[in-house]
Amino acid sequence: MVAGPTISSIRPLRAVEGGRITIHGSAFPSDRLQTIPLGETPARVAFASSRRLVVTVPEDVEGGPTPVKIPGAPGETAYVSVGAKWATGLHQVDNPVFDAHGNLFVTYSGSRGQEAPVSIFRVTRDGTREPFASGIVNATSMAIGPDGALYVSSRFEGAVYRIDGAGSHEQVASDLGVACGIAFDRDGSMFVGDRSGTIFRVRDGEASAFAAIPASVAAFHLAMSAEQELFVTAPTLNAYDYVYRIDREGQVRKLPSPLGRPQGLAFAPDGSLHVIDALAGASGVYRFADLDAPPEMVVSGGALVGIAFGPEGEVVVASNETAYRF
Repeated sequence: MVAGPTISSIRPLRAVEGGRITIHGSAFPSDRLQTIPLGETPARVAFASSRRLVVTVPEDVEGGPTPVKIPGAPGETAYVSVGAKWATGLHQVDNPVFDAHGNLFVTYSGSRGQEAPVSIFRVTRDGTREPFASGIVNATSMAIGPDGALYVSSRFEGAVYRIDGAGSHEQVASDLGVACGIAFDRDGSMFVGDRSGTIFRVRDGEASAFAAIPASVAAFHLAMSAEQELFVTAPTLNAYDYVYRIDREGQVRKLPSPLGRPQGLAFAPDGSLHVIDALAGASGVYRFADLDAPPEMVVSGGALVGIAFGPEGEVVVASNETAYRF
């Protein structure tokens, strides 16, 4: 008697539309599988063998825990968590940002020199998107400062603005080159990346060069660890790029495991580093549980650029146009 199809595991367990999940098991009817159901939605099978299926998450699948079915397998044998669309119509180029109340800030950055009608939107916990700040040309990277205010860089102006709770903004730093990436240390110093190759440290409005890394063709992305080390991604035209690790003295090292096209990065509440890789065919979120070991893909998604962790366990990943919530 020949056993029927069996699912043993799915990797990764989280995905958004355009991402690929790999289903491991046995006795898959690989010669006749072109689609399989994800929930009630047919999903295209990109690769099939008797022990492995690679499936692309379709655009119209609903968010949340989604059953995966294989024809001939009994019952709903496994689930994948699909990110729900939380905000659309964006132009995000770096991480979205949560405030302490669970509101999410997202940008409409626009093309170079474009002043969009709304620079930053605030998305409430119930999914309401509302204009928050205007008049910032090419709003690029954001961070919540030690004072609880939102800070945003303008890559066009080479400046950083502080935005109060009402959405009014004031410039707090300038002459920062192509300003991309913002992070704060526990002493209140602000770090800003100039994608031409410099990481600036800003204190009391005065900027000084802190570290140098190779220039990026897209943007610098910054994140500060609990140990007060600065982590930076800077995608180039190389086949692979490294995540940079900069200590308190500005000394630069590389994590040993490169990625294809690293983008936004953030630390999870458990202290693990999560990095977006936008390399086609392998795009998604990678988790470095150990900074000296290769990372594991934990979210699959096409063309992602940013990630943020919320105050109540939320995780948001963003493409240029859409923010997805888990």
